[in-house]
Amino acid sequence: MESAATERTVTDQTAAGQTATEPTAVASADALAPGLTGTATLTVTEADTAVALRSGDVPVLGTPRVVALAEEATVAAVASAVGPGRTTVGTRVDLEHLAPSVLGATVVAHARLEAVDGRRLTFAVSVVDGATEVARGRVDRVVVERERFLARAVRQ
Repeated sequence: MESAATERTVTDQTAAGQTATEPTAVASADALAPGLTGTATLTVTEADTAVALRSGDVPVLGTPRVVALAEEATVAAVASAVGPGRTTVGTRVDLEHLAPSVLGATVVAHARLEAVDGRRLTFAVSVVDGATEVARGRVDRVVVERERFLARAVRQ
């Protein structure tokens, strides 16, 4: 099976400094295969800091926001490949936050689909601030039927 890379790049900034764009390459439905990649970019604002997220008391990029950015890159990596009516949900994150990023810094999360085991997807992720590696780790996601997942969530 041939794999097509999906990349998410930053073009438009919101007031919170987050950006989002459309995938640059489109894979056919159910084309989940190792090698798919995605990115997500963020300009650090007050709302992204450990202070604002209540995860610390320093005004630098908070770990919860780093995790969310890494997950955003994984979503971008497979967005075009999961097929109609399906999505992915996060099930596990193992991330080392290695270095701080200050207000105004631009950080980029990179995700690469490393393994596909049935519905389970495993990604290698890294987050960089220029030449500095800010974080690295692994993210697991599971492919689900969107409507069935939402119906089950409402019943709980």
